[in-house]
Amino acid sequence: MRTRRLAVAATVAAVAAALMSACGGSTTTTSSPTSAAAQDGGIISWNGTEPEDPLIPGDATERDSVKIVDALFTGLVEYDPQTAAPKLAVAKSIDSTDSKVYKITLNPGWTFHDKTPVTAASFVDAWNYTAFGPNKLQGAQYLSHIQGFDTTQAGSTDKMSGLKVINDSTFEVTLSAPFSEFQTELGYAAFFPLPRSFFSDRKGFEAHPIGDGPFYFESHTPGKNIIVKRYDAYAGARKPHVAGVEFRFYKQLEDAYADAVASKLDYLDFVPAAGLDGGKYKKDLAGRWLSHPYLGVQSISFPMYDKRFADPRLRQAISMAIDRKAVVDKAFDGDKIMPDGLVPPIAPGYGGDACGDLCTYQPAKAKALFDASGFQGPIELTSNDDSANQVWIDAACASITKALGRECKYVPVPTFGDFRKLINDQKATTIFRSGWVADYPSIENFLNPIFRTGAAVNGSGYSNPQVDALLARADAAPTEKEGWALYQQAEKQIIQDMPAIPLWFQKVESGWSTRTKNVIVTQMLQLDLYDVTLNNNN
Repeated sequence: MRTRRLAVAATVAAVAAALMSACGGSTTTTSSPTSAAAQDGGIISWNGTEPEDPLIPGDATERDSVKIVDALFTGLVEYDPQTAAPKLAVAKSIDSTDSKVYKITLNPGWTFHDKTPVTAASFVDAWNYTAFGPNKLQGAQYLSHIQGFDTTQAGSTDKMSGLKVINDSTFEVTLSAPFSEFQTELGYAAFFPLPRSFFSDRKGFEAHPIGDGPFYFESHTPGKNIIVKRYDAYAGARKPHVAGVEFRFYKQLEDAYADAVASKLDYLDFVPAAGLDGGKYKKDLAGRWLSHPYLGVQSISFPMYDKRFADPRLRQAISMAIDRKAVVDKAFDGDKIMPDGLVPPIAPGYGGDACGDLCTYQPAKAKALFDASGFQGPIELTSNDDSANQVWIDAACASITKALGRECKYVPVPTFGDFRKLINDQKATTIFRSGWVADYPSIENFLNPIFRTGAAVNGSGYSNPQVDALLARADAAPTEKEGWALYQQAEKQIIQDMPAIPLWFQKVESGWSTRTKNVIVTQMLQLDLYDVTLNNNN
């Protein structure tokens, strides 16, 4: 019986090699630090939206919250910034002989920002708190593989039976069934540790989060920014060069773009539609931009709890009514990847061709299915009020209207927070913008958290017992590759049900200021805050 340790790096590295060879631009700048100031000084500014919830790791499920939490915390494993391969971080070793019972030993010397030690209990207590249903943390379902999760989620107990502290540096995790991807997912936010002070004063923690990561919390100015500073006692192998990060909030992506062009913003996640038009950003940000694929998919989803959308023929019709290439050409200067399923080609476990005709433009088939469904009323697509989203939604609606002969229109929600609350509370009455950026590199992460019944970010309310059974079998497969084959079957079944319509696989077009150097963007769409530097002589 062989011992399973953290050993998926080779597979992910092979995928990453293919990714790097396909990149349209470089993932790094070619310049290097020219002075001590460039290496060790300055607060780098990074655009985003204000997090909808407090920065509790187990409650961070949307991208702009996760990127801040990732700066404040480090987990048992972390992901290589270029290959996405998981590697040990706080964990010294993760051992299992059966993919069900794991013995985890921590490295010594890790501390929280309040100088208290990171111990086995820091992880066990955090996981139990996240899993306890009455706490209502959105990331709870990520812990669902741990034995005793169901009773803890139901509120019958506040401790999962599958967690056992052996001593300060060692704990044991027993899963309800073997799960070959468990080690890979341990770098995600829901598995981060929490300090003792959190449990005695949650409100105090929400106002001033305390983590164990490379940066400590400095301040939060609502509507403006969150600032974190470099934690010089950080125990990780890699140390950040920048002195801190300002996560700056923008209501409109165009404003962030203008600041990046003027070098008033150091790093811009996404170039807006106006910058993509005709490749304008390549001139505006000459020598300081990149374009490359990442582990993400853009989609639109149906509120499956609304009976108007119950007929799968309706959902399939709308998918085949969208001329994806025309939408991408109009909104993104053609710089996206046409989908063949829900899982991008660069994800470990990708099977390919899960969609067939359903992800292609088939207006005649779409019209026949739509008419057969008997859907009444206009077709409405909802997102937060953001001009960048409106460009592609308007283009998609134009295609739908043309193909189906039924009006399709964009119905915006004022703020991102309002939009997410609508989805989280399952009160949407229209088709809504959705999508996914991987939490960790695996086909499993594109399926379980989104499409399993009651999953962490299953905003559509989709449920299919056959899919649940396939996912459960895939989770429990004796080897990773055997699990991949079952995940691929589940993906094909989900596509037939079409609770979400894949529109394109993602490429990122990012930019930065003239003083920003050594830019690496990870496959999970995060700026690598360890390698990036600021040349303060600019």
